Amino acid sequence: MSPYLPLVLMAALAAGFALFSVTAAPYVGPHRYNRAKLDPYECGIEPSPHPVVGAGRMPVAYYLTAMLFILFDIEMVFLYPFAVTANALGVFGLVEIVLFIVTVGFAYIYVWRRGGLDWN
Repeated sequence: MSPYLPLVLMAALAAGFALFSVTAAPYVGPHRYNRAKLDPYECGIEPSPHPVVGAGRMPVAYYLTAMLFILFDIEMVFLYPFAVTANALGVFGLVEIVLFIVTVGFAYIYVWRRGGLDWN
């Protein structure tokens, strides 16, 4: 028995499920559409031809700040393997961890100095 057999079976099962779902969707889905379901939906706000003053859209800085926090969180996840094998890596591992933290710190300070974390 090949050690890759479970992986191949799982890939075949995933591909089969995807093909079945795409093929069966037109037959089991709704056939009658109404106007309310076909209209665009934006968080419960009725679309209007004129912009609403003082409400509505979030500033782009909000999304940029959220993406920066996600980016820094994902970068910090890469410290977990180092933390698990810290004793086995010795001084080399410690130097690598410090260099990684310094690199992320420089990026964080750069974003902070450019005003990427300000809400205004």
